[in-house]
Amino acid sequence: MPPIFELDALPAMDVPGRLPRLRERLGAAGCDALLVTKQENLRYLTGFTGSAGMLLVAPASTLLVTDGRYRDQAAEQVAAVGVVAELEVSGPKGQLEALAAAARGLGRIGLEASSITWGLQLRLVEVFDRSSLVATRGLVEALRAVKDDGERARIEAACDVADVAIAQVKQRLSEGCTEAEFASELEAEMRRRGSSGPSFETIVASGPNSAMPHARPSERVIGEGELVVVDFGATVDGYRSDMTRTFCVGTLEADLAQLVDAVFAAQRAGLRAVAEGVTGGDVDAACREVLTEAGYGAEFLHSTGHGVGLEIHEAPAVSQGSADILAAGTVVTVEPGAYLAGKGGVRIEDTVLVGTSGGRPLTKSTKDYTL
Repeated sequence: MPPIFELDALPAMDVPGRLPRLRERLGAAGCDALLVTKQENLRYLTGFTGSAGMLLVAPASTLLVTDGRYRDQAAEQVAAVGVVAELEVSGPKGQLEALAAAARGLGRIGLEASSITWGLQLRLVEVFDRSSLVATRGLVEALRAVKDDGERARIEAACDVADVAIAQVKQRLSEGCTEAEFASELEAEMRRRGSSGPSFETIVASGPNSAMPHARPSERVIGEGELVVVDFGATVDGYRSDMTRTFCVGTLEADLAQLVDAVFAAQRAGLRAVAEGVTGGDVDAACREVLTEAGYGAEFLHSTGHGVGLEIHEAPAVSQGSADILAAGTVVTVEPGAYLAGKGGVRIEDTVLVGTSGGRPLTKSTKDYTL
């Protein structure tokens, strides 16, 4: 069963253009250079996918340090995307010495406050002893929020993989399988269709478990007349998709059917609210208002959504009071839910591309919950 897309046929990403855009932001952040320690940010800027490395982005140079496991991989991946960077491959001591040498003459070096450990920060005080260290937040993440054509194509391919996979296996929910069995079969189907792996730990929650928004798949057998929340996604070239569908095996009791209708209406309102220039808080409010009017405001236990890309949760935030602006080219989720403790819950979610004329859902699976 071949993948449903060809990776080589997807548009190229503008990786070489990212470092210049980052350098333009350094002055406003109060630093002359940035030490990138978050692995997703390092991948975004250089194409390097290893699990260990740091990147010093200085005004006129770029230095990537990593260890011997990635000697060939780092060189090949950086060259493949057209990024020009010096490469230091050595042990921890050699890496720090290379960073110190590259930092000579730099007055202020930014650190990624959300990803660096306390221990490494203390060590860097010694390494960059002639420079001031500045805490920065969201410098690279702000660039990542707006996706280029290549990124959007990869996210859409991941959405297509997830759509095809759920269509192939959803009938298994009515055949007496366990939550864990269904999660495993869904993930295997996504891999067969071209996913490198699930974009996060798949959620399959049935009956009373569906009232827990992040329940883990268990050995519970899915039964007749129960709601089943399935929250899942695929990964294509590092980029992720995110979708939730709620199903029912057989006929629902009236109160649960009303719950489904209310969440479905809330999600429709949220999708209509997505537009260039609105805030994440505006989209959240649109969903929350519908659920509150239906009597389920207190049962909406989480935010409406989040950005999606190299991470499953990234900027912008789509939550109560969020002032994050949805720019054209951002990709967000719209996923309202309501949960009746001990009874059942409903969540419906799409991954949505923000455009100049509104939002376009990239996940296209039917929202008909009957099996």
